Amino acid sequence: MASRNKKLVPECASALNQLKYEVASELGVPFGQSGFGGQDTEFAGELGSFSPSGSGSSYLGNLTAREAGAVGGGITKKLVQQAQQTIL
Repeated sequence: MASRNKKLVPECASALNQLKYEVASELGVPFGQSGFGGQDTEFAGELGSFSPSGSGSSYLGNLTAREAGAVGGGITKKLVQQAQQTIL
């Protein structure tokens, strides 16, 4: 199934990605760190369970739904605050 997660303004993808990591670091969520915690990852890429760091994405399967939701909620909160500041 094709991804339906399309950006309305594709040029803002890098800014949203940066915001994601900022919010995650503020919340203390290990977003973007290797999810294997010191385990041997030599063959993980071949098995499809780990994306190499050079591909631009990192393994996020270790995040709980609560952590991922907190990051998404934090992004929404910051975007709403920025929009309110521009309106006022």
